[in-house]
Amino acid sequence: MTPKRCILIGAPVDSGKRRTGCLMGPDAYRTAGLAEALSDLGHIVEDLGNLSPAEHAPEPNDTHLHQPNRTIGWTNRLIRAAEQAMPRGLPIFLGGDHALALGSVAGVTNHAARVGRPQFVLWLDAHSDYHTPETSASGNLHGTPLGYVTGRGGFAGFPVITNPVKQRNICILGLRSVDRAEREALQQTKIRFHDMRQIDETGIAKPLQAFLDTVAAANGLLHVSLDVDFLDPAIAPAVGTTVPGGATIREGHLVMEMICDSGLMTSLDLVELNPFLDERGRTAQLMVDLAASALGRRVFDRPTRSFS
Repeated sequence: MTPKRCILIGAPVDSGKRRTGCLMGPDAYRTAGLAEALSDLGHIVEDLGNLSPAEHAPEPNDTHLHQPNRTIGWTNRLIRAAEQAMPRGLPIFLGGDHALALGSVAGVTNHAARVGRPQFVLWLDAHSDYHTPETSASGNLHGTPLGYVTGRGGFAGFPVITNPVKQRNICILGLRSVDRAEREALQQTKIRFHDMRQIDETGIAKPLQAFLDTVAAANGLLHVSLDVDFLDPAIAPAVGTTVPGGATIREGHLVMEMICDSGLMTSLDLVELNPFLDERGRTAQLMVDLAASALGRRVFDRPTRSFS
């Protein structure tokens, strides 16, 4: 593929849920050789280091939400980081929990609006993350990014979404854990969503290709948000939201190679890696391998590793 400038943006967001550990994710990706893998593919790699949240108010005592103000600070910081990085290359946001996408997706969508192109989002996740702060029973804001960027209400104190992502421009692949309130809301939208039963029945390539064809026809920008729990926990254990029955290694690489073949990806999230829960770095390494597949690595280039 054409060499790109890949801009690594460390986002050690750990405020989106109560189980800590995702703040170690960005450095785990670096240790697993992400920059080296991308450089070996001919890309220019620029590592901006790890960000910190923007200044924010103390946490309130009268809410069921977990660290909402720190998450607001992260959202402000990541919106600006995304807006600044997009004109210069392909930003890769190294998480950090999925609350980072509140900022990364909002920021890249603001850039898309400035250049007059539609923004599309491919959400690779066991969960739909379509809650609002008001509908989330857990109060964990890593379950709200798609609700936020599509303009749902209830996000008091967060940056106002002036360029919402259109529902029909979103595709979720890999669903297998969606609660009732979220499911009912999602079914009222134009979001494309495909659970693992559909994938088992028809394969993962068909719905993905249909979505990629739509992005290409619209001359859209494509943001890919890859959650570790998209993958089956048997192969990717380092996540606090494990749900059995996820994508296999073969399916994961197929998705990423199809994204690469399309030439459409303009930004990427790698989220929910919790190195504290990993086994000899296997999940971090798999995520690096998947990112490399999305940016040009083919099966004949893939190294053989042993975790014994």
